[in-house]
Amino acid sequence: MSHQETHGFQTEVKQLLNLMIHSLYSNKEIFLRELVSNAADAADKLRYEALTKDELYEGDGELRVRVSADSEKGTVTIEDNGIGMTRDGVIEHLGTIAKSGTAEFFKNLSGDESKDSQLIGQFGVGFYSAFIVADKVTVRTRAAGHAADEAVQWESAGEGEFTVENIVKESRGTEITLHLREEEKEFASDYRLRSIITKYSDHISVPVEMWQEGTPAQEATEEGGEAIPATEGHWQAMNKATALWTRNKSEVTDEEYQEFYKHISHDFTDPLLWSHNRVEGKQEYTSLLYIPSKAPWDLWNRDRKHGLKLFVQRVFVMDDAEQFMPSYLRFVQGLIDSNDLPLNVSREILQDNKITTALRTAVTKRVLGMLEKLAKNDPEKYQTFWAEFGQVLKEGPAEDFANKEKIAGLLRFASTHTNEAAHTVSLSDYVERMKEGQSKIYYIVADSHEAAANSPHLELLRKKGIEVLLMSERIDEWLINHLTEFDGKQLHSVTRGDLELGELEDAAEKEAQEKLETESEGLVKRVKESLGDKVAEVKVTSRLTDTPACVVAGAGEMSSQMIKLMQAAGQAVPESKPVFELNPEHPLVKRLDMEQDEEVFGQWAELLLQQAQLSEKGSLADPSAFIKLMNKMLLAGGK
Repeated sequence: MSHQETHGFQTEVKQLLNLMIHSLYSNKEIFLRELVSNAADAADKLRYEALTKDELYEGDGELRVRVSADSEKGTVTIEDNGIGMTRDGVIEHLGTIAKSGTAEFFKNLSGDESKDSQLIGQFGVGFYSAFIVADKVTVRTRAAGHAADEAVQWESAGEGEFTVENIVKESRGTEITLHLREEEKEFASDYRLRSIITKYSDHISVPVEMWQEGTPAQEATEEGGEAIPATEGHWQAMNKATALWTRNKSEVTDEEYQEFYKHISHDFTDPLLWSHNRVEGKQEYTSLLYIPSKAPWDLWNRDRKHGLKLFVQRVFVMDDAEQFMPSYLRFVQGLIDSNDLPLNVSREILQDNKITTALRTAVTKRVLGMLEKLAKNDPEKYQTFWAEFGQVLKEGPAEDFANKEKIAGLLRFASTHTNEAAHTVSLSDYVERMKEGQSKIYYIVADSHEAAANSPHLELLRKKGIEVLLMSERIDEWLINHLTEFDGKQLHSVTRGDLELGELEDAAEKEAQEKLETESEGLVKRVKESLGDKVAEVKVTSRLTDTPACVVAGAGEMSSQMIKLMQAAGQAVPESKPVFELNPEHPLVKRLDMEQDEEVFGQWAELLLQQAQLSEKGSLADPSAFIKLMNKMLLAGGK
């Protein structure tokens, strides 16, 4: 008995369908690429399942995808004999988008069609691309190994709901029929479909077939010509149908590599670069790795699936095999085809398999090598990569100790040398420019580029012409905790304890500093007594030239940026007191030193401390108390 039900689409699907129809008008033909790609995946999945359950083939092991058109009815049909779907599978896969964070993705859509189509490209459109050209889509499917009467028909006009009913289907697999809109009838032409398939689907390892009409017999002509026998109509493959990665690099064109990338990533844009390698010897495997040119929309979602497609001896085994790619390289797309892993490998076996570890090490080195080469040979293109994926790469030093130096060489920062917000300075650039006698790489981490660039902590270093790296991304404090040196040079924060200028400080400066400290002992003691336990220590600064005071983190204390990170993650942070540094040469500090009234002295000391904390943290625990104190001092000064 046919059992029909009507279901509403998930809200996100409705939004996506609306965008499909309105935003992707400039590149409509990609619907065929997406549907053929899905059909080929279904065939791959069946081939893998049938390794242990041969009966799933049902006596038909010739896997293929068939495309046909009916110009009178205005329909295009894409049919495969792959894994197929059950009723529950149909409702789940064709009614919802099972991607975490989809609601967030739709918030980012602007209503500007050209920008939105770029975003959709990064989202991956798959099945729903059918609605770019069709005003109704019918899907008939039966899961391999299920009875003919357990098949399902799904149908929708793409407007908010779909129907599902049980049908009888003798053959396994999925058949998708697109009822074309009036203005899209050009796609119901065999010639048009052939040209799209050869353009987009040559690299697919399953044959993509179209019907080739037979020819009638021709009788011999009188001038001694031969009779031509009739030929029967047959299904003919339109693509090479060999796995692209098994071919020699010299035989594969750039266009084929680019199309294969779009097939595996469902991205619209061409990749930035790729690397195709066959390795023989102790281990035998082929890898084809791509660096995308645009970051996927959900790159920062921790639940996002990532990883390589895994093939074993050219048989597709699994998607998103994250065991071969460290998390900080999660933007890499591609595949690995191993001759050494067992065909029935599972994620659990991969987890602690020696072959997996060796492949992961090799593939990671390959990606880092690709990026090093790009940075060296095409710095401009590397900047494009850095703008998209730099923050992810910064997770590397914490995650991959073995490649820490390699990753450090790929990092880019803003710096006082360029005085620009663009992240173009590498650690090697910095080391090359280090002053004679300089033994440390100086950096500052702040809430924004402006806060870093204008920090009072840089005053002395600027005066001496010493370069400082300016860091202002949320991950920088985390990075710097794991990247403590580069090329044998320690990384040193200008907001911590002693500046440690070493040989950069000449004897005369040292002597002047010591003299200043001796002369200011009374002032330092008074300020410490006045502020009490609000500060850990009060001392005379060596780092300020134009600012009256600053606060720094004491030795072994957490920096203000790390405290913010921990608090943002909901972690309790032990209370830490700053070291308060005074600049006795500044007029305000001189004014403080001359103040005889202890109460007024205390108010001035408090004001300078809060100013310094505001400059360092960008905020205060009690801003209104600071404003009251500030106003009081202003009024007192005006009398």
